[in-house]
Amino acid sequence: MAWFRRPQPAATVPTAPVTDPGDSPDALRAAIGSVNRMINASAGRLPLRAVVAARRITDVLAEIVDTSEIRPLDVYATISVRGAVGDYLPTTLRTYLAVDEDLVDVPRPSGTTPTQSLLEQLDALEGSAVAVLQATQAQDVDALMTQGSFLRTKFSGSDLDL
Repeated sequence: MAWFRRPQPAATVPTAPVTDPGDSPDALRAAIGSVNRMINASAGRLPLRAVVAARRITDVLAEIVDTSEIRPLDVYATISVRGAVGDYLPTTLRTYLAVDEDLVDVPRPSGTTPTQSLLEQLDALEGSAVAVLQATQAQDVDALMTQGSFLRTKFSGSDLDL
């Protein structure tokens, strides 16, 4: 009588976590390259300082990704790089490029020009990228210190030895 039996749960097979291929170091490097091409293509319409600042940002982002050669990028670094190259930096540049060229140096009610605003935004993005790089490098230093402590404990005489 099937009416009185409890339904048996379907057998579940554990699966490996699915990773986004866009999170791989190669995909992040490709995205950085794409943003660099965008910057280069727009260089004639961007202020020189903005081109230099945008390229500094992509250089810092590339440094962050390059730390993956030593050990995998942590989630925070991956999300930060992806956000910067997939949204923040291109959106900042596209928004500026959408402004009529006659208005880029005209002060807005806030007192700043679109060019000044662009440079402030790029400075903020660079500061954020540098902070992520420093955090990634600090994590590497912490790992080195932890490894050193382990080796000292493993290969030096114990304090308990008589």
